[in-house]
Amino acid sequence: MNMTQVKVVARDLGVKPGKMKKAELIRAIQSAEANPQCFNSNSAQNCQQGNCLWREDCI
Repeated sequence: MNMTQVKVVARDLGVKPGKMKKAELIRAIQSAEANPQCFNSNSAQNCQQGNCLWREDCI
């Protein structure tokens, strides 16, 4: 997903993208959705979230 698409998702959830980098913004979106903020982290290696919107970019 490109940054423009990520910003659309963020705005739909009430997250203001500002000058956040992609990974920071995705973690903010995950937080707004009450999901673990795991995008592009060490825990991504063992991810069990098969239906995660960010899975393709993360793993």
